[in-house]
Amino acid sequence: KIALFTSSASLGAATTDYSTSNEITNTSGTAYTAGGASLTNSGVSLSSTTAFTDFSDVSYSSASFTANGAIIYNTTTGTGTGTTDAVAVIAFGADKTVSSGTFTIQFPTADATNAIIRLA
Repeated sequence: KIALFTSSASLGAATTDYSTSNEITNTSGTAYTAGGASLTNSGVSLSSTTAFTDFSDVSYSSASFTANGAIIYNTTTGTGTGTTDAVAVIAFGADKTVSSGTFTIQFPTADATNAIIRLA
């Protein structure tokens, strides 16, 4: 899943789990709910010595909120038990605001140079 956070959130290398602390709230309508959106993974690929993965873009329509960053987190372990383990922390670089519109998280090209998650 991917959850969105305000600029008050303390996200960084020490972030190991999803938490509702400073998660955004939708100021009108129901576009965003706590916990964020489910991600659709496009699979893992390998290019030379770099493995990478990508996700389908996520959109929140009829949304009104401000987000400053996000956490991609896992909700199920390999054994099927529940978890909230952080996979990646994403800083947007500044507040991103939508007002009665569509907020889209567009993931970069899925390749060894640009994919959102790369291991070399």
